[in-house]
Amino acid sequence: MQRHILIFGMGYTATRLADWLRADGWLVTGTRRMSGGDAVAFDDEAAVLTALNNATHILSSVPPMGEGGDPVLQKYGAAIATSAVSWTGYLSSTGVYGDTGGAWVDESAPVGEGRRTARAQADLAWQALRNDVRVFRLPGIYGPGRSALERVTDGKAHRIDMPGQIFSRVHVDDIVDAVCATFDGPAGVYNIADDAPASQNDVIEYACDLLQLEWPPLLSIDAAGLSPMAHGFYAENRRVANGKAKRLLNWQPRYPHYRSGLGACIATIRPSIANALPASASVDQT
Repeated sequence: MQRHILIFGMGYTATRLADWLRADGWLVTGTRRMSGGDAVAFDDEAAVLTALNNATHILSSVPPMGEGGDPVLQKYGAAIATSAVSWTGYLSSTGVYGDTGGAWVDESAPVGEGRRTARAQADLAWQALRNDVRVFRLPGIYGPGRSALERVTDGKAHRIDMPGQIFSRVHVDDIVDAVCATFDGPAGVYNIADDAPASQNDVIEYACDLLQLEWPPLLSIDAAGLSPMAHGFYAENRRVANGKAKRLLNWQPRYPHYRSGLGACIATIRPSIANALPASASVDQT
């Protein structure tokens, strides 16, 4: 029987996953606001329910709509709960943990204490929906066409004067690998992050070095003129532990450090630079 996945929300990560699955022989149906190609309109209940009834796997990458809740659960939750699919997944966020003051956090930590209460509620609701749900808690996602390299070249990169501020991140292909690893792995909640949390300044500086450009000036957070969303990003400080996924899924990140991840990204922009990457692109666990 051909495996058929229904993906709610064909965003950056879901599209990358869909491309890999199609290449592996899967049938993929996605939802978008408007139908077209392999996608059906999210509000076309008949089309979505037909795809759901034919699917073997279901994944949602749709974030909650603030206080409006999770739109997928609101509209199709009952159908998903009783579906005959063998696998269900939800792309969540490590933002559910809130601020830890830079400390490490794993899947046993409480959720819902940070600024993303709606996301935490959706995360918990998906876990309660079925006993086969895999929840992937993701930090900052980057990859080809969506990384610090593009922010630098677009003049949108910032260096913020906040010593000790640490973030985790993950390359999009490592998310794809983790999702695929759970097709034959146990249900549960998994942090999917790289091995080397680092300050955003370190990432921006390395991207500038790869592009042979000057670093942007070091600014206070108020002087940087950040959007409310970006400003909220700096309000939290944590390191995300990925040991559970490694133990239970036999998953290892292809890009355990932002240096190796950005090196792979720049290969699509300037291959000559990528081929000359220094040995310092290896993992630094400090």
